[in-house]
Amino acid sequence: MTFIEPGLRVRNGFAEGPLADAALSRAARAGQLLDELQRQAPTMTDGQLRDGVYRALRRFTQDWPSTCQVDSITALIRRGVRIEWPVTDRLACA
Repeated sequence: MTFIEPGLRVRNGFAEGPLADAALSRAARAGQLLDELQRQAPTMTDGQLRDGVYRALRRFTQDWPSTCQVDSITALIRRGVRIEWPVTDRLACA
């Protein structure tokens, strides 16, 4: 087992601890938000959809997502392309 910092360690190639759990939780919630947006997209304005994509990415990254990334995902959803956001139960480390 390798300790990275308090709350984060690596064992057998997977991150463990409260920080890893928090990252997985954020990823899962962002995926849920994107799923909801894709279901509701036909009834949303472009601005509402873009704002929703922005919020989902912001939740995941905890940083400001790039305008290009938000616009690209918004356009894909608007065209009906299914955005998959797979989240596993363990956080793999390289």
